[in-house]
Amino acid sequence: MTNDPVRASADFIEQFMVDVFCGLGVPEEDAKVCAEVLICADKLGIDSHGINRCKPIYYDRIKSGILNPVTHFEIVRDSKATAVVDGHNGMGHVVAKRCMQMAIEKAREHGVGCVVARNSTHFGIAGYYALMAAEAGMIGQISTNARPSIAPTFGVENMLGTNPLTFAMPSDEKFPFMIDCATSVCQRGKIELYERMGKDTPAGLVIDRSGKTRTDTSRILADLKSGKAALVPLGGLGDETGGHKGYGYATTVELLSSALQNGNSMKQLSGVKEGKPTPIELGHFFMAIDVQAFIDLEKFKGNVGHVLRELRVSAKAPGRDRIYTAGEKEGIALEERSKNGIPLPGAIVADMKAMRDELGLSQYKVFPWEQR
Repeated sequence: MTNDPVRASADFIEQFMVDVFCGLGVPEEDAKVCAEVLICADKLGIDSHGINRCKPIYYDRIKSGILNPVTHFEIVRDSKATAVVDGHNGMGHVVAKRCMQMAIEKAREHGVGCVVARNSTHFGIAGYYALMAAEAGMIGQISTNARPSIAPTFGVENMLGTNPLTFAMPSDEKFPFMIDCATSVCQRGKIELYERMGKDTPAGLVIDRSGKTRTDTSRILADLKSGKAALVPLGGLGDETGGHKGYGYATTVELLSSALQNGNSMKQLSGVKEGKPTPIELGHFFMAIDVQAFIDLEKFKGNVGHVLRELRVSAKAPGRDRIYTAGEKEGIALEERSKNGIPLPGAIVADMKAMRDELGLSQYKVFPWEQR
């Protein structure tokens, strides 16, 4: 018997997630948005943020009553180029997509659009919303705070979220430029993926209260919640390898995601109060910059492409035959998975079966890979 992942088409997985969200009480149009964002991650090879998170982050939280399946999107402050939104603990994907749409619309009229959200929730990959801007011929910049995970440089207490600082830009190449990564060496979702794969966490990514590195994946996840472990900021431990830079950027994202909208920050996002699970009400920052307010769009795309091509043909390290630019690996994954389907490890298949059975989704009595 093989333990290799099974494969399923993106369309099948996306529709399954739509039906799961609808079964939880998410309105159909919102369910489609949530599923679209999650499957985008799987298509791009970002397995830590796709269907992998459907059950633990959304399904379980809705079932436990700490995430609202029906999203009340409230604009609490609005001006020509800016807006503040309250998501009222609704589906983060729905809040974020509408915010990015607003930012793009404002940028079309005023050159730049900036929208911030408070009381939102986990919204999947930030890159999805940055790519919305790139597809509209704009530069997109997205930030969000998250549950406390990162210890400050020279500290051992998890204070800051993994706090991605994300950008996307259109180019004349097959794939847009897109950088979407945490401000920690490794994000929490990657460690969740290690657990599902039965793997140890590589040394140097997580520390405990004594400052020692940790590799015991299952205990790490438990200790991140209790504050006994913390992620290392981008750049590593201390400041000799630049850990203070990751710490500084994580703090910048925390401020953009909370101070502007008077939202929650750091320990307020722990998700636990008096030992009980509570809503994790996040803040987001969305900015769209209309390229054509500065330069002809096609000229800009050519300029971006030129820089990326120059980087890829630069001198390579011994033993290396290729240099990648941000967004390229995701584009390659998109092409491969469009042909061969999305890999689903056994733990995710088990989650899918559990959600199917609990919700009574009889149309999925037999999954496609079980028919072969």
